[in-house]
Amino acid sequence: MVRPDDPGFALGLLVLGHAPVALRHPKLAATHRISAAAVGGFRTALEAMSFVEIHTPKIVGAATESGANVFKLDYFGRPAYLAQSPQLYKQMMVGVFERVYEVGPVFRAEPSDTARHLASYTSLDAEMGFIEDHRDVIAACHATVGGMLANIHASAGPSLELLDVTMPELTEKPVVVHFADVLEMISKATGQDVTAEPDLAPAHERWIGEWALREHGSDFVFVEGYPTAHRAFYTHPDPARPGYSRAIDLIFRGLELVSGGQRMHRHADYVRTLTTRGETDLSAYSGYLDAMRYGMPPHGGFAFGLERFMARLLDVPNVRQVTLFPRDLHRLAP
Repeated sequence: MVRPDDPGFALGLLVLGHAPVALRHPKLAATHRISAAAVGGFRTALEAMSFVEIHTPKIVGAATESGANVFKLDYFGRPAYLAQSPQLYKQMMVGVFERVYEVGPVFRAEPSDTARHLASYTSLDAEMGFIEDHRDVIAACHATVGGMLANIHASAGPSLELLDVTMPELTEKPVVVHFADVLEMISKATGQDVTAEPDLAPAHERWIGEWALREHGSDFVFVEGYPTAHRAFYTHPDPARPGYSRAIDLIFRGLELVSGGQRMHRHADYVRTLTTRGETDLSAYSGYLDAMRYGMPPHGGFAFGLERFMARLLDVPNVRQVTLFPRDLHRLAP
């Protein structure tokens, strides 16, 4: 993250504060031409795999995911919230189209003033049915990232040249490593025992990113098998490894880019899991649970933030530098 005493810090604030004019600069405009090409590649890659684009509500009646970190609003006299993700809706739509995707804004009321967090960002989501397990999700995500990179190269060549962008290395087959193995490798390499950690810290993400590039020649590495207790309620547990799940993250140049995995699909499993996690009133999940009650195929998906992808692609330290009009703890204009 850019430090306040860095000469570039004041310049960054000046650019953000005067974005309507500053964005006319060819280099700043080039950033967003590349971003547009990335989204175009996302759509093209998924449609080639028979995904259907959907558009889900951004105002919802209940905070069903990480309920503390939502923006509350007055909806004609009753409480409502800005959607944190299209997750529950895209799962429901698997029962309609089998494969769906969405490009749209999501909102997170997290009090995180960091170089990687925004209060509103563009989420690239996909969900697919009739999978064997999370490895099918990994394969689809890998192909999608490949399609995005190809479209950027084909459609935004002059912008890449203007910004002197080094395109990332993506291997033909995805590089995949289990969460427990990552912690074991880091413990052996550093001499610090981190094997009991419930998640990967930013330093761990950087380590495994460097490992993937060094050992496999890839700027991307999938981490699978995160502990079930520390993943969302809909995450499918790994029947072969109790305590672990079929969740995945994709690390891009040392930063978590994608979260996803296989979801549960049986109604009884959802009721049991939600109850176990302390949800005493399941009415907020009624439509979602109905989709499972009337039959859903084994399914899974992934999602990632466009701004994080762009920040890593262009090798800039802060996601605000690749966001048209960023929204964070301090900024609500222009």
